Amino acid sequence: MRRLSLCFIPCLLAGLAGCSDPYLQAGTWHATGVNNDNLRAMVADPADLVRGVSQPGTDGQLAAAAVARLRTGQVKALQGDSIAKIGAASAAPASSASPPAGGS
Repeated sequence: MRRLSLCFIPCLLAGLAGCSDPYLQAGTWHATGVNNDNLRAMVADPADLVRGVSQPGTDGQLAAAAVARLRTGQVKALQGDSIAKIGAASAAPASSASPPAGGS
């Protein structure tokens, strides 16, 4: 039995030696630059890939000041009293539960 397994292993290795990655074979497709090509096809204005475009109505200085306040721990409170107050709901104690109606 041991002799059979000793013969089997070299045969198995010899058989696998010819196997290689199928994507490395000649004539197969290679993904070179495909991601960039797909991005170029999806953007409305290809010039946007070269330079950035700001959104109308945005203020970078205001956003930068908010980030600076966040980093220094000086965050402003939210404005307005119309914001709902969120907190933990208190559960009634188990002893105050009333018995089911119509039964004893």
